[in-house]
Amino acid sequence: MDVSNKEGDPGHPPPNSRTQLDTLPKGHVEGEERLSDFGSPRHGPTLSTSTSSFEALDPHDPNLSHLASLMFSHTSNYLQGELSAVLEDYTLLEQMNKATITKYADMRQIGGSVSRALKDLNEKYLALQPYLEQIDQIEDSVTKLEAAAYKLDAYSKRLETKFKSLEKK
Repeated sequence: MDVSNKEGDPGHPPPNSRTQLDTLPKGHVEGEERLSDFGSPRHGPTLSTSTSSFEALDPHDPNLSHLASLMFSHTSNYLQGELSAVLEDYTLLEQMNKATITKYADMRQIGGSVSRALKDLNEKYLALQPYLEQIDQIEDSVTKLEAAAYKLDAYSKRLETKFKSLEKK
């Protein structure tokens, strides 16, 4: 970039020199052209008030242009990578949600089957309840009969012992 000022270059005044615009009071330009509050003319070519060294029509340093292009390319790649990572996270989350939905649907079906089976078992139990009560009554009777049989056996053994003792005499 050539920043030296050549004498007689009408587009670039010498450094530290004041242009005619600098010496005119604010709001006045040659031919009574008005400046806005920011110092730019309302009509005609736009004057740059920027201190930037970048101008659209100035030749650029090719190395700087290349580095800027690389920077934008790498930034683009980085942002695309970040977005694709987020997209993959959402895709994984969506797959996990679908798997969870399927699992809960299976569990719901199993729960429904267990509920129906339990209801059937309860109905069968209620149908068998009178028979179970009869079995309990029979068991009580058998227990009482067994106790009576033991008593009878003990009594018969005592009688036998007494009979043998009387026979010996």
